[in-house]
Amino acid sequence: MIVLTTERLILREFELTDAEAMFNLNSDEEVLRYTGDKQFESIEDANNFFKNYPDYEKNGFGRWALVTKGDKEVIGWCGLKKHEDNTVDIGYRIFKNQWNKGYATEASIACLEYGFQVFELDEIIANAATENKASIRVMEKIGMEFQQNMACEGIEDAVRYIKKNNLL
Repeated sequence: MIVLTTERLILREFELTDAEAMFNLNSDEEVLRYTGDKQFESIEDANNFFKNYPDYEKNGFGRWALVTKGDKEVIGWCGLKKHEDNTVDIGYRIFKNQWNKGYATEASIACLEYGFQVFELDEIIANAATENKASIRVMEKIGMEFQQNMACEGIEDAVRYIKKNNLL
């Protein structure tokens, strides 16, 4: 199901056919370098993850597959995630051969607007390893402001950025 579109991208719910692409994305050590996440052990693990992904039904939003409009290639994911403490973060992960093309910024802007307009969220946060200068640049480009240094989800030295909903 298509959730959002931008000039160059389609953001849609994950499908079981995305398992191989997501397995490959999470198999790249450089892509995972700053995430604190572990690799899927197999395509079947990725498939099981998507079969049991509760966020769309539970929250109405989640992480979405990033697909280029032109060739319909899955280039990563971007989206919102609601945590147990009720914070909502924005995150993204993109194949290395697609870095530095503005896709993370383009998709993130659409996701922020969606969260603020459709779900009337008060604020959206983003976390990144302090060393992950590229992600921090994206957070700043999309209008987020530094909030604090902190540890988060397996990353000891991280920063948190925040964007408040100015529509409320």
